[in-house]
Amino acid sequence: MKTKKTTTEYIIYEGIEELDSSTQNLMKEAINARKKAYAPYSNFNVGAAILLDNNKIVTGNNQENAAFPSGLCAERVAIYSAGANYPNNTIKSIAISASSIKQKINKPVGPCGACRQSISEYENKQNYPIEIYFMGEEGQIVKVNSLKDLLPFGFNSSFL
Repeated sequence: MKTKKTTTEYIIYEGIEELDSSTQNLMKEAINARKKAYAPYSNFNVGAAILLDNNKIVTGNNQENAAFPSGLCAERVAIYSAGANYPNNTIKSIAISASSIKQKINKPVGPCGACRQSISEYENKQNYPIEIYFMGEEGQIVKVNSLKDLLPFGFNSSFL
């Protein structure tokens, strides 16, 4: 038997003003997308903004449905839109912002498991790491250099 240890390295920014101007812009796009989310059931709004290697920004927000499994998270709306509209471009980074009508979200909110898997698919497809920045409505922002930092034992096509 062997025991191994996996660690995750991440950076914490105290606020949006600590980000470089390009990443500030990306996060502001995620915040704007969040404000247009359709979340009448959870009242939990999420926005995502993706920066492509051609400097295009693709946004998405969560879209809920009364038939709950039919909705989609912001990250998947954005990444599938990028894949559909810019299939030959590389995703460089994703910014995510979340808020709630019920309470102030002032700590970083990372992608759910399904979104982590979807981001992993694109990271594997393009063979290039995707930087991920995530925050709540305000406050600290977490940055990871790759989806692998959030999902170290991810499932991919090599297992099929």
